[in-house]
Amino acid sequence: ASFDSFVPFILAAMSRRSGHSLLALALAAVGLRLCFVGGGSAGSARGPAVAMEARKFIVGGNWKANGSPESVKTLVKELNDGELTTKDVEVVCAPPFLYLAEVKDSLRKEYKVAAQNLWDKDPGAWTGEIPAQLLADMGIEWVVLGHSERRENCGETSQIVAEKTKFAVDKGFSTLTCIGEKLDAREGGKTFEVLDEQLKPLAEVLSEADWESVVLAYEPVWAIGTGKVATPEQAEETHAYIRKWLAENVSEKVSESVRIQYGGSVNDKNAAELGQQPNIDGFLVGGASLKGSSFTTIINSAQ
Repeated sequence: ASFDSFVPFILAAMSRRSGHSLLALALAAVGLRLCFVGGGSAGSARGPAVAMEARKFIVGGNWKANGSPESVKTLVKELNDGELTTKDVEVVCAPPFLYLAEVKDSLRKEYKVAAQNLWDKDPGAWTGEIPAQLLADMGIEWVVLGHSERRENCGETSQIVAEKTKFAVDKGFSTLTCIGEKLDAREGGKTFEVLDEQLKPLAEVLSEADWESVVLAYEPVWAIGTGKVATPEQAEETHAYIRKWLAENVSEKVSESVRIQYGGSVNDKNAAELGQQPNIDGFLVGGASLKGSSFTTIINSAQ
């Protein structure tokens, strides 16, 4: 795909930034020209998408399998004491299962709490599993699904992730559904092919209305916990591709409204620059979410 084919989605996304609406409208005219003048390619016949409504920035903290009773209490206190300089952001924290109830009861109420996985069956004889209904009965509203660590270590295929996402949405949850490529795919120029494979099952099982409960978390596997971070330009190009894919394979409405997080060694030093990219609608944070001050800084980067 040419860069020109991504321009409309980049321009449209700018309208979610306060103070950029007029600029987005002006640049959208340029996007129209890029799309319609000198046609010939299939993509050139499309006009630029116009954002139907602002996409609220969303920051997720994935605590993974970390924490002790003492450290969790300390982290919750740090998060509760953190001074927020912006209210225009949604925050979701995902502690390990055994701390879900404690964190939900003690964490500041404007922050939501997520499970890191769920069992897509009704309660019953499922030793070791956590059925969705049990989480719902606790008042848990969010769940992280399809993280690369579960794809890699627990055999979760893209089809399984899609089916669990559909099950979760049908049970009333909102999901942070993860996608992303490994290093060999990035270096081999196959990032978009991997994303195609991961997105297709989601598009097949989710209705247009279902997507209102889904946040996509793009996490390049090679950047998770490695200290390597996709450049803002790499992340934006990939996010723009995902939005273009949704427009072509789901609907323009979903493309314009779905929020796409970036994850992969996001920290308090790089969040502000990454967050300025028009198609990055938030972050899914790993290690830095275990430090209250760092996570608060990341939240405040959503200006």
